[in-house]
Order: sequence, then C-alpha cells, then structure tokens
Amino acid sequence: MYAIVRTGGKQYRVSRNTVFAVEKLNAAEGDTVELNEVLLVADGENVRVGAPLVEGARVSAKVIEVARGRKVRGFTYKPTKNEHRRYGHRQWHTRLRVESIEG
Repeated sequence: MYAIVRTGGKQYRVSRNTVFAVEKLNAAEGDTVELNEVLLVADGENVRVGAPLVEGARVSAKVIEVARGRKVRGFTYKPTKNEHRRYGHRQWHTRLRVESIEG
C-alpha cells in the first residue's frame, strides 16, 4: 500500500516505514504528525485518486529529527562597481517515518 501526499508545496510517494524529509513542520522530535493532503491511495489493484484530495484519507508519521540541510553557497558580482558578495544558506527540514496509511 502506498500514498502520494502533498506538504510544503511538494509531493511525495510514501509507504509504511518510509523515511523522507519535508520542509520544516512545527513539531518536536518524537511527535506524531497527520498529513491530511493525500492525493492518491493505492492498495494492490485498488487505486483511489482524489479530485484534488482523497476524502477521509490520512497518513500518520513520526518525527525523527528536525535539522538543517547541506549548505548552499552563492556568489553575486557586479563588474562595473567591482562589488561582490558571498553567502551561504542552510534550509531547515523535518525527517518523517510513516507509521500508517488510512484511506
């Protein structure tokens, strides 16, 4: 059984015990999170596609960690003014483990 869920503006295909990283959620480590934006639920031959969401379907997941991703380095340069700037950015993300898919 698997489902396609939407969170943080992205879509993820998940099944039971799948570990995946999403945009930061307001939850602490060890909390259980309900993902209610389920776009598709499939169980063998039975496939339910939402328009846009599947009614009554939800995915519950446990928060493994809230951490920052790898550093992305940037550089800007304006040759006429001899102006340059280096910067770095580390995006926050939440790692989830799917416990159950209902739907």
